[in-house]
Amino acid sequence: MADLVAAFGTSHSPMLAARVQDWVEGAFTGRDKARAFVDLDGNPCRYNDLLAKAPADALERIAPSLLTRRHAETEAAIARLRDDVASARLDALIVVGDDQQELFDSTNMPAIGIFHGKSIRNAPAEPAGTSPDPLAYARARFLEAGRPVEYPCDQALAHHLIAALQEDGFDLSVMDRLADGRHEGHAFSYVHRFCMDGAPIPIVPLFLNAYYPPNQPSPARCHALGEALARAIARYPQPARLGIMASGGLSHFVVDEAFDRSLIAAMRDRDAAFFRALSLAKLQSGSSEIRNWICLAGAAAPLDLAWAAYIPGYRTPALTGTGLCFAAFR
Repeated sequence: MADLVAAFGTSHSPMLAARVQDWVEGAFTGRDKARAFVDLDGNPCRYNDLLAKAPADALERIAPSLLTRRHAETEAAIARLRDDVASARLDALIVVGDDQQELFDSTNMPAIGIFHGKSIRNAPAEPAGTSPDPLAYARARFLEAGRPVEYPCDQALAHHLIAALQEDGFDLSVMDRLADGRHEGHAFSYVHRFCMDGAPIPIVPLFLNAYYPPNQPSPARCHALGEALARAIARYPQPARLGIMASGGLSHFVVDEAFDRSLIAAMRDRDAAFFRALSLAKLQSGSSEIRNWICLAGAAAPLDLAWAAYIPGYRTPALTGTGLCFAAFR
């Protein structure tokens, strides 16, 4: 019989692939100034609106010395997570992530989907460091340099999960191959490129529609999906050491540090009621990726939160950025 032996959560922001000088020199500022936001209450706004309401200590939160220290903290957390994934000796890893029009678009946007092919393709890219654009540099690190790569998937486990989840009341979209010109999205390529050391672990990609109305799964549905995944793993007849990982989040593109820390506390306390009752106002814009962590919280309830590292990734005087989080359950 299979065992759920570990679970993990990780942010996948381009900030994590950027160099420390890009953080310090404000490489993301121009993009943020042009971006549409929602504030901490879920209201639409622009960069100047956030800047006008920024607290008095906003500039202190992006001081170069602090950014340098936080960049080092994220590098250490990524390394620790990668070591934990390796030490778990997994036979397969279920990766819960969102798709941002990389495989799906408005012609077909499934609420919940599972990939059940034998492998999934990563896009080729120019080697990281060949572009003077800091954002292009960061994006290139999500991809394999110069050639497409087929990463292994656990097809037998995927088929079991599809059958088990349908028996548990979940209607799923499924796919066993990628259309021509399509490649795995950044939620999954980040896991392959940053969270695996050496030979890639076979994965089962599970997609949640975090971003795009009108069929985003509710917080309660995401948590129930995680619980159903744990039940499905327990019924898998093959002897296997299995893990699950949430990819994305936490709050962005406005950092909501207090809310992020409440999420971590709820995961530690196995507070299912907290996750089921989360306000949709807190799951807007990039913060919608927190749905992946809600699913993780449901699946990882049988395990203990071994550690969590949280770095508030402020990057502009308007306190835009990403709540960067990494966690491991055993």
